[in-house]
Amino acid sequence: MRIALRLATACLVMSLTLAAHALTFRAASDPYPPYGDPKHPDGGLGIEIIRAAFKTQGHDMTMEYVPWARAEAGVKNGTYDILPFTWRTDAREKVLLFSAPFAVGHVRFIKRKGDPFNFQGMESLEGKRIGVIQGYAYSETFGQSSSFVRENGKDLPTNVQKLLLKRLDLTIEDETVARAALFADGPDMLEQIEFVKTPLAVNPLYITAGIQNPLAHEIISAFNKGLEVIKANGTYDRIFKKYGVERSVR
Repeated sequence: MRIALRLATACLVMSLTLAAHALTFRAASDPYPPYGDPKHPDGGLGIEIIRAAFKTQGHDMTMEYVPWARAEAGVKNGTYDILPFTWRTDAREKVLLFSAPFAVGHVRFIKRKGDPFNFQGMESLEGKRIGVIQGYAYSETFGQSSSFVRENGKDLPTNVQKLLLKRLDLTIEDETVARAALFADGPDMLEQIEFVKTPLAVNPLYITAGIQNPLAHEIISAFNKGLEVIKANGTYDRIFKKYGVERSVR
């Protein structure tokens, strides 16, 4: 009886402690299916992972969809707490605090079906018109190169439309994200394009918080602890299986 009472008391104390420190973090990003999908009832693969991780630590998260450049600026200046789907760059490391990675993406060039182009290093992009999304960090070498022309589009389907109209030579995106976005916009698009076999980069996916945010360390620590919990209890694997995506981080 005493043991049961002690256990009940310990559980009550833990519940009260979590409730006392329960926080709701504000996240922002552009739509990034299957990781962040405003049309999905559960928010998308990445949103489910992040929320599940935070839940184990007694926290919650709201999600707002805005253009990526606005989301990144908002996390830096404190308007938002979290960038939920971030690739690591030297510039970002100066202003953002990074979590442990929760997924890995293969960033590939996209070409019109039948185009013989193969990516063989930055020199193979010489003179190309490449559709990008403003604020995206595809790779350090890609971002620093001046051997090709970048054309900003508001989203991937827009860039693919330009590609099919021959207004672009290539566009670029994480293949998992591209397939989800293009299928949602119209499956026929996928039949008219090809993914270049050699990736530009293999990029882990992180959540980040602005270094100047007083909650930054608490946000990242809570997520990292929660991520370990959901990997251990099977939640992480179940979420990946639900979306038909292979688990990409061990």
